[in-house]
Amino acid sequence: MAEAGLSVVPRKTSSRASRAAESLFVVLFPADCRICAAPLVKISRLPVCSECLEQILPVYGQLCSVRGERMLSPQVPAASDGQPLGPVCQRVEQPFANAVAYGDYQGGLRELIHLLKCGGVRPAAGVLGRMLAEADRRVVRNGMLRNEMVLGENVLERKRETKSQIGLTIHQRQENVRGAFAVRRAQEVNGREVLLVDDVCTTGATVSKCARVRRRAGATKVWVATVARTLKLASKYGEMKPAVGVSADVSEASLAKAVS
Repeated sequence: MAEAGLSVVPRKTSSRASRAAESLFVVLFPADCRICAAPLVKISRLPVCSECLEQILPVYGQLCSVRGERMLSPQVPAASDGQPLGPVCQRVEQPFANAVAYGDYQGGLRELIHLLKCGGVRPAAGVLGRMLAEADRRVVRNGMLRNEMVLGENVLERKRETKSQIGLTIHQRQENVRGAFAVRRAQEVNGREVLLVDDVCTTGATVSKCARVRRRAGATKVWVATVARTLKLASKYGEMKPAVGVSADVSEASLAKAVS
């Protein structure tokens, strides 16, 4: 089960001088938030207002302990370790041990990812990178052995180009990535745990294929950490809302630096 948390962007108090500078900046260089289109009132390299950033929350609630998808009911079958399993994992064993995402791939988080990938807004990478780091920490808490881990992207190569997965069905996604990846340095994977990182996990077709390639190369376990996850089975048992008095494991100082 993922943990509850607050927004990744801390509220900061401004001095009189900084408020004056921000007011002058707004007059000389007017700009709108790239997510909600509200006028920006603070100096920042990231063209997104603090209100939009504060609404991007980590997901928590009743989640599948393997794929990270939401559960339809609190009464669900459990794995041997007592953790809940979703419908897919009850039927088919997954090639990865655990897939963790920071947040739900919708709303502000989706727009922020698109700003970086499609809009070339590089300052968004700072905030998204810290969200990915939080997902990585959750994977470690879920059992990944850091001293046995190798980063998957260092040993994986693309054998052929693939089409964009956007708009494809689950079957089309699986066919699209079939035979597209290979391990180029199998000796670095054999007998070790592998961490696969990505920006978004939607159907899980790509991460599953990459995990299978690593397992065939000798990886003992494959773990997945992503910034966002499509939570298809949204229900009242997996809501996205902050919990009073509980904060996310993200450094306020580092996040403040990312958006300044």
